[in-house]
Amino acid sequence: MQAHEIMISQVYKVKESDTVRSVIEKFIENRISGIPVVNDKNQIVAYVSDGDIMRYIGKHEDRVIDSFYYAFVIKGDDEEFEERTKRLLNLNVLEIARKKVFKVTWDEELENIAAILGKKHIKKLPVERNGVLVGIISRGDVIRNSFKAIL
Repeated sequence: MQAHEIMISQVYKVKESDTVRSVIEKFIENRISGIPVVNDKNQIVAYVSDGDIMRYIGKHEDRVIDSFYYAFVIKGDDEEFEERTKRLLNLNVLEIARKKVFKVTWDEELENIAAILGKKHIKKLPVERNGVLVGIISRGDVIRNSFKAIL
């Protein structure tokens, strides 16, 4: 089975000129947690997830406890949580989105898609054909299509 056989072709997306406000509105309206960022040619240029937003609004720093363990410790700076969240809304989406996007092509095999999702610890993979966004595949899509014939 290939990507085009299991992907969702109606993909929520934002443009590279959009603000984080647009992203959060789409997350809330559509009950999603990640979204591709595209240019005017519908080419994938970045991906933004709820995790990217959490990293921005959360205050933490890495500290070495010993040579093997790290702890996330709250910083005590002046900016309040509410101020950070308000400032975030007006940022351009590319300021927080990941530019290195894991994606698959239209004809990628299901077992390779499963391996990428598992190995990279990601929830969704954009699908492209001829360099253009045409769909998205989630972990749930892979599970449903992998087991529907035998359950």
